[in-house]
Amino acid sequence: MNMRRGWLLLLATTIQAGAIGAALAAPAVMQTNGRTTQPVGHYELCKRSPIECSEKTASNKPVELTRSLWKAMIAINDKVNTAVAPRTDMEMWGQEEVWSYPDNGAGDCEDYALEKRRQLMQLGVPAGNLLITVVRQPNGEGHAVLTVRTSLGEYILDNLDTRVLAWDETEYTYLKRQSERNSGVWIAINDGRADAVASVR
Repeated sequence: MNMRRGWLLLLATTIQAGAIGAALAAPAVMQTNGRTTQPVGHYELCKRSPIECSEKTASNKPVELTRSLWKAMIAINDKVNTAVAPRTDMEMWGQEEVWSYPDNGAGDCEDYALEKRRQLMQLGVPAGNLLITVVRQPNGEGHAVLTVRTSLGEYILDNLDTRVLAWDETEYTYLKRQSERNSGVWIAINDGRADAVASVR
């Protein structure tokens, strides 16, 4: 009887460990709620440069996260964060919310995200896996980062952090992002850690 109880305990422990392992191995993926409002800065960018909103994809398959892609994500995040000087839109343009590429060597959070997206697309990563994402910082301020959708989860490239982290390892509240099917469409994010707010500026 004691031997049987020992086997049952071992079996239960093995099953539990397997379940935990499977949970840990599951990719960290944001839950989305459907279409939402487009940030005004992105809308104006699309008016100035329609190609920014014309990228469409029939597939929503995440890009395979290889070692070379991981290295590229880290390198591009570091390179752009180092090369671009932080400047507000008011300092550069005299107005709020101007999304642009930091070709003059300066920009704000959206500009960092746009440049990282451009460089990863040049390496062959599909636009549908490179999504500008609006978040709220712990201090309540709005912020933008780049989400990279991969076969092993969704990772964040951020001008405020040298690390590339899984989205759920950051301290942000996730509000909305570009659709993986259409770069001109924005979708709401259901962040379980968030209150129900899906709009910044």
